[in-house]
Amino acid sequence: MAEQAPKVELVVGLGNPGERYAQTRHNAGFWFVDELARRYGGSFRAEGKFFGELARVTLDGVDCHLLKPMTFMNKSGQSIQALAHFYKIPPERILVVHDELDLPPGQAKLKQGGGHGGHNGLRDTIRVLGRDFGRLRLGVGHPGHKDAVVGYVLSRAPAAEEQAIRDAADQAADCMAWLLAGDWGRAQQRLHT
Repeated sequence: MAEQAPKVELVVGLGNPGERYAQTRHNAGFWFVDELARRYGGSFRAEGKFFGELARVTLDGVDCHLLKPMTFMNKSGQSIQALAHFYKIPPERILVVHDELDLPPGQAKLKQGGGHGGHNGLRDTIRVLGRDFGRLRLGVGHPGHKDAVVGYVLSRAPAAEEQAIRDAADQAADCMAWLLAGDWGRAQQRLHT
């Protein structure tokens, strides 16, 4: 039997605003929510009270908010908290999508809860929401040494790696209807095998 979990009402893509960062590995979360908006006819608009850009989409008759915080990565929680509070969305119904150093490009993994693993966007989100939100981790690979991480995530991946990251995001987007229905088990089975 598939594992049931809370239904996702808000998908947050983590990234940094501006052209300078648009194609960097750290913006994989933005790429994901952009893909959802493209697939399901949503369009992002600036929402000052949420410190970000917001879109709404409907998948299989279920409404979902898509959020891109415009606060820069280190203050992502400010935007997420503002929207979640306004719409009364509990942390367990939020999916945060982010770049993941511990997975190779082309892999995507789902999980509920956990720590920040050194990711500053997750660290700030945990600061305001606690740990009980869902995560979609989009692998970007690791540069090999911790001192090289900042330059690595803030640079563009080679074309083949970027395509692998985008392909993994596409595969994860194929699973969104299950996440909106709370069927995390089915989504994980599809992504993790």
